[in-house]
Amino acid sequence: MRRFVLAACLALTSAFAFAADGAKPSGDPVQFQWGVKIPLRDGVRLNATLYRPLDQKEAVPCVFTLTPYISQSYHDRGMYFAAHGYVFATVDVRGRGNSEGEFTPLLQEAKDGHDVVEWLGTQPYCNGKVTMWGGSYAGYDQWATAKEFPAHLATIVPAASPMPGVDYPMRNNVFYPYDMQWLTFVSGKAGQDKIFGDSSFWSAMFRRWYEAHAPFAELDTWIGNPSPIFQTWIAHPAQDAYWDSYSPTDEQYAKLDLPILTITGHYDGDQPGAMAFYRAYMAHASQAGKDRHYLIIGPWDHPGTRTPQAEVGGLKFGEASLLDMNALHKAWYDWTMKGGAKPEFLKDKVAFYVVGEEAWRYAPTLDAVTARAEPWYLDSVAGRANDVFASGSLDRNKPSGGKPDSYVYDPLDTSPAEWESIDVPNGLTDQRGMLNASGKMLVYHTAPFAADTDIAGFFKLSAWISLDQPDTDFIAAIAEIKSDGSSVALSDDLLRARYRKSFRAAESVKPGAIERYDFDHFTFQARRIAKGSRLRLVIAPVNSQWSQKNYNSGGVVANESGKDAKKVTVTLYHDAAHASALYVPLAAASSVHPK
Repeated sequence: MRRFVLAACLALTSAFAFAADGAKPSGDPVQFQWGVKIPLRDGVRLNATLYRPLDQKEAVPCVFTLTPYISQSYHDRGMYFAAHGYVFATVDVRGRGNSEGEFTPLLQEAKDGHDVVEWLGTQPYCNGKVTMWGGSYAGYDQWATAKEFPAHLATIVPAASPMPGVDYPMRNNVFYPYDMQWLTFVSGKAGQDKIFGDSSFWSAMFRRWYEAHAPFAELDTWIGNPSPIFQTWIAHPAQDAYWDSYSPTDEQYAKLDLPILTITGHYDGDQPGAMAFYRAYMAHASQAGKDRHYLIIGPWDHPGTRTPQAEVGGLKFGEASLLDMNALHKAWYDWTMKGGAKPEFLKDKVAFYVVGEEAWRYAPTLDAVTARAEPWYLDSVAGRANDVFASGSLDRNKPSGGKPDSYVYDPLDTSPAEWESIDVPNGLTDQRGMLNASGKMLVYHTAPFAADTDIAGFFKLSAWISLDQPDTDFIAAIAEIKSDGSSVALSDDLLRARYRKSFRAAESVKPGAIERYDFDHFTFQARRIAKGSRLRLVIAPVNSQWSQKNYNSGGVVANESGKDAKKVTVTLYHDAAHASALYVPLAAASSVHPK
């Protein structure tokens, strides 16, 4: 797990995007065929490894995963599904493993996925029904393939799917140094697992770049792997037509009519992408399509969306969280392709796990997960909200006045590298980053909760802010502070000031102008806040070796360096005319009554 960067969700976002899978193989006997070649429309052949039921006597549905991580990574899944009545193919994407062609990340998967579906659907061992399996990159592949409408595609089950331009290779238009870690991982045709997995190596590489105040555009050269792909990505710093082209259009969503099961986790770094796909489909699909789209949100990190674990980042969960994902996928495939019963677990359209209650709840829609959004207003005494131990407050009553709070951010300050370079296995509960940053941010606490309180859904922060520079980056992070002083990271949101009105259009800040900044892209969380606990809100600069550096000049961020650096004073207002508020999503009761 990546080290704690003010808010653990920021760390998780950059840590696990596109990570490969790793459950234990079953060992069940199957028919095995290595080196199968799948022809594409342009003559390129993809390499596949085929797993078929032993002594298969009739055609059955086919499942495949399309991966840049070398097809053997999914041997375990192939063994399982072949042993349970499905043909399973692990397919190397174009230009990776033993597949022909040249790999361009994200770009070719739509058409290539379509061709794989149609080839498998016409093989004698397949009954014409084809589906896909996988998460992360292999989750994105499913949405990309679906938008090409292959005739034999019967259903998709995208897990932990990033949406290009939304949460990878950037989140809210803020890029990650991790981009180069991943691009190095998938460079060439062979696996690069050792290089990719050396966290100390990457920490040192990013730290040297960070402390040198070098432009983000030079990061690939600093890493030693000049990348045209990286340069293409950073040439599109906002959500635009380039990023739109990777995902279905509104019209394509409307034409899709597939049963879909979307899976993500509270601590899944690609949760924003998975949710963006889900919301877009539910906004534009036909009613018939919406009626066949189910969503599962568990207490998992990125890999846990395929192989749930009982502990993530120092948090432990109950046994109910440990879904058997192989069995769930099989039940879904049985239902959608073999006429079996609907999976017993899917009791309503949305299933969400409440940590602390250690139980699943259900809702008919994602919005119905939340009963109401409760406002808590930011306040402070004499503008003192900078110290963790002498912070501002979050109150149920609107403030009537009060001096604004402020912090000064110097982008030449590289002190966070000292603690960011320390391995932090308990990233969701570690507070060292918070304590080290005290005085350089704004901190607000609620009073202790008088009773256990269940939250579920998405926080929102509306804050009245002024800057004395044309741009800067913020992070807003929320944690539960227990009665013993320990901390649990809950959710966070990022915002680059120039994109305060739209992620699609930059607008420089007018220095001194007071504007409302809406942080409304927090990650989903569902948790029982214990009696005696408090909520902590932190508003801080994004100053990390794990994030693109904004030097506050208002220029092209990717090209800025230390010589462009400008200190910025961030001032937050909380008077009667500028009521800054955190909206807390109170959980709705389950739509399904426990037995």
